[in-house]
Amino acid sequence: MRTLKIVVEYDGAGYHGWQRQKGLLTVQQALEESISRITGEKVTVVGSGRTDAGVHALNQVAHFKTGSSLAPRNLLLGINSLLPLDVVVKELQDVDELFHARFDVKSKLYMYQIFNAPFRSAFYRNYAWHVYASLNLIKMEEGLSFLKGAHDFSSFCGKKKDDEFNCIRDIKDARIEKTNLELIRIYMEANGFLRYMVRTIAGALVDVGMGKRAPEDIPLILDAKDRTKAGIKAPPQGLFLMEVKY
Repeated sequence: MRTLKIVVEYDGAGYHGWQRQKGLLTVQQALEESISRITGEKVTVVGSGRTDAGVHALNQVAHFKTGSSLAPRNLLLGINSLLPLDVVVKELQDVDELFHARFDVKSKLYMYQIFNAPFRSAFYRNYAWHVYASLNLIKMEEGLSFLKGAHDFSSFCGKKKDDEFNCIRDIKDARIEKTNLELIRIYMEANGFLRYMVRTIAGALVDVGMGKRAPEDIPLILDAKDRTKAGIKAPPQGLFLMEVKY
């Protein structure tokens, strides 16, 4: 058996997240069905982590095992020929049999995108959160700075997954960029992320940008270890998995 690592890009708008769910279309299902048709065997695709319904990925990493002897390029081309147009395998390569797309992750980089304008966008409706009120980026950046480093992110965590024993995560880098359009992008890299963590942080930062909270409220929210203190959760369409590092 071979272990193959793949890098996948997908538009999550039409999917109920990454993980297989009975009766619902997911990215994992689309990949497994396409790969199985090429290899002629049942395969399980293991991702670096789950993404929720409506969330996108530019470089999701996954692995699967196969007994197929097809060359990597032929596998890549064959799989992509069967995948829907909103999912594509960008890279495929043989790796050590012990490689694990999830357990070997060192860090992940996410980006949350906000369309900040008094009018909605026809083009970014599936790729950004529309916030009509003007946002103060300086205050948002100040609030974000309090989140860098290792903290207990219980206040920014949804219901824990079965394998989440604690909410301590280490944000290695965090920054905000404003494009020459109406787009604001929040980047966060950490050794791991809790369920809804990025979206909840984005919601709190928007409250700061709108003047509903002070930047100094962010460490108080952290210390509270209470999800109700963080406020709204940003919608899924603005979230992108940018990179997985090993």
